[in-house]
Amino acid sequence: MKQVTIYDIAHEARVSVATVSRVLNNTAPVKSATRDKIMELIHKYQFQPNALARSLSKKETGTIGVIVPDITNPFFPEVFSGIEQEARDKGYTFLLCDTTGSYERESQYLNILREKQVDGILFMGGRINLSRCSPEMAEEVREAASRTPLVLINGNLPGSPLHRVYIDETKGAEMATRYLIGLGHREIAFIGGHDNMSTTAQKVRAFKKVMQQNGLDIPREWVLNEDFSIESGKHLMKRLLEGPRRPTAVFCVNDFTAVGAVKSAARAGYRIPEDLSIIGFDDIPLATAINPELTTVSQKMETLGRMSVQVLHKLIGKEKVKKQTVIEPELIIRESTSHR
Repeated sequence: MKQVTIYDIAHEARVSVATVSRVLNNTAPVKSATRDKIMELIHKYQFQPNALARSLSKKETGTIGVIVPDITNPFFPEVFSGIEQEARDKGYTFLLCDTTGSYERESQYLNILREKQVDGILFMGGRINLSRCSPEMAEEVREAASRTPLVLINGNLPGSPLHRVYIDETKGAEMATRYLIGLGHREIAFIGGHDNMSTTAQKVRAFKKVMQQNGLDIPREWVLNEDFSIESGKHLMKRLLEGPRRPTAVFCVNDFTAVGAVKSAARAGYRIPEDLSIIGFDDIPLATAINPELTTVSQKMETLGRMSVQVLHKLIGKEKVKKQTVIEPELIIRESTSHR
């Protein structure tokens, strides 16, 4: 069977090739009756435009690269879900690059994506979440952004004029701390996260600031860092409960850590939230899959993904876009916290 071309669609619809192209690429208004006739023929013949020909004519590949540090961490698939929905709506396909936390792999993927001539890059995690990223690693990202539109998601490279879409984690941490204080808690600890990561540092600073504003003491041994895992939450909660003083509430760097903290406290015989309130951060699906369900701060992950694509799409189209797009966090109150 002969392969249907754009010229065949145009001939049968009795319109110009340019009109069919406008419908396919949504580049200019077309009368609804004409658009409906063209779309009916496209579906009838299951017409697929030649991607290679389109990329040569438009100098676009219709592909974006997405760099993530750990696809097994539920936060990143949730953000990617928003990316995928929005990008597919705009006609993009993906190259998903999982660095497994390796800065070397980040560098490799930046080069690979450039070789693949992707239209744009979304960058999550890794070096853009370091409190102090080396000048060499920062320059690699800047150099990539000078050649290919690039958006940082929930990260930053200080001193770099790159486009960013991010949740206000400082505000989220302040909301969580104020909420615990509002419940009557005065002895609150913070656990989890690498202390060299900006996401941890922001939350710790916000936590300490709100505690100090309320005249509340934070013993040094009540701010414990390790990593972002469930195992870390178990270990750090165990250390807290074995200390000379026990807090009445614990703010965890993320939901994974909070899940570990809940498990460790329950194993030690403490009731959540009657004996100990625990609050997480992210609002991953696991937050509602444990008992008790986690009070947490939502990072609105799907929105984060969608807005990142919207910004990148404008950059690809050479539209003016503000450098920073900030998304407001939301406190989600569930069962793991209660009045003191």
